This record gives sequence, C-alpha cells and structure tokens, in this order.
Amino acid sequence: MTDTLIAQRVADELEIRNLVARLAQLADMGDLNEYVSLFTDDASWEMPGAPRRGRADIMAGAQERRGGGTTGPGSNTRHVISTLSVQTDGSDEAIADSYWLFYGSTTSSPAVLLMGHYHDTWRRLADGWRLARREIAFG
Repeated sequence: MTDTLIAQRVADELEIRNLVARLAQLADMGDLNEYVSLFTDDASWEMPGAPRRGRADIMAGAQERRGGGTTGPGSNTRHVISTLSVQTDGSDEAIADSYWLFYGSTTSSPAVLLMGHYHDTWRRLADGWRLARREIAFG
C-alpha cells in the first residue's frame, strides 16, 4: 500500500468519524437542515418501527421527534457515540459501526433511556462523505 493510499484512508476515516459525531450533536441541539445535509439524497434510515427513505422523509422524522419532545433543544436528551470503527478501502464507499447510548434527564439525573448499534454505509460525493444508509439496532 502506498503512502498516498494510506494518507487517503486515514483522512477518509477521520472525516467519517467526525460526521458520525456531528450527526449526534445536530440531532440533539443543531440545525435540522444541516443534519439532513449529511445524508445522501436517497439515504435510508432503518430504525425498527420507523424506517425513513430520502432526505425529506428523514427530515420529517427528525421534526416529529423534536415536536414530540423526544430529542432536540429543551428535551434534556443526548446521543453518545462510542466504540466506533470505520472500514475504508480507498473506494467511494465506507462502513462504520458504532455503539450509541441515548440519555434522558441530562440536566438533573442523567439516565440511559436506550442503547444500541449503528451500522452505517457512507458514500463519497463531490462535496464529501454522506450517510447513505443507517441501520439501527436496539440493545
């Protein structure tokens, strides 16, 4: 493997790691337009009982969660990402697997409400890496 290929794989991994973190931060307290911009146009969000297809549908789901007080500013919730691995091979697709914890009551008595696993497929576009598919498992 050449130094150039190694450098590209490291840069890709770092960008994807930052995007996984940024998605969690935006879900909790950020702008939903920026949140949705991190997905491909044809992205799929595979959460048990609440699958979503495409940016507009993913936006609708995020707005519903915020509207219901489940996530977002004022909900006192946080997504915490851990144990993240990214597999890149120099192509325009990469896989990331991570564990997540979803906390409630973060301003008083933080408690884990849910936990699980993300299996993400990332696709490189002209403007950078975007999430093409997120498979969410609970437990």
